[in-house]
Amino acid sequence: MDGPIAVGETVADVSATLVRPDGTATDVALDDLVAERPVLLSFYTLDFSPDCIDEWCSFRDFDWFASGDHVQVVGCSKSSAGLHRRFIDHLDLSFPLYTDPDLAVSDAFGVTYRTLGITRRSRRSCFFLDSDLTVRYRWLGEHWLDPTRDTPPVSEIHDAIVEELDVSDPETFGF
Repeated sequence: MDGPIAVGETVADVSATLVRPDGTATDVALDDLVAERPVLLSFYTLDFSPDCIDEWCSFRDFDWFASGDHVQVVGCSKSSAGLHRRFIDHLDLSFPLYTDPDLAVSDAFGVTYRTLGITRRSRRSCFFLDSDLTVRYRWLGEHWLDPTRDTPPVSEIHDAIVEELDVSDPETFGF
């Protein structure tokens, strides 16, 4: 693929091991996830790296994403299922994480690159997918040296998804 998949394009259905917050790990096709509700798939480098901890704490602490009513947030990195379990427990995440050791999922989205021409990684990025696996929104890390160092703008992503889904935030009355 010549670069990341664009908004409006449909991604190929791919499968990988998905580690759920309860610790179970099973092979799950992306098509099965979007059948439940739209998916925000967030690619990141590795569990426990400082930038990745910041990213996942941001999603966790932005309650709209954590509630999972309108969209399910799913992570994807090269980390193993065992490391994902420890990462989920350590950060108290309510999000499932795909293991992508061979970067097949990353390749399907066109976000695999070589760090300094050597190590293959996923570019930090987020893709909002509808039930047809069509990309409705995307965010791509653009750091000048290493595109895994950017952190997704969680509030911007929230606003884009709310607009795409045409849903409103619940009234909180200032609480």
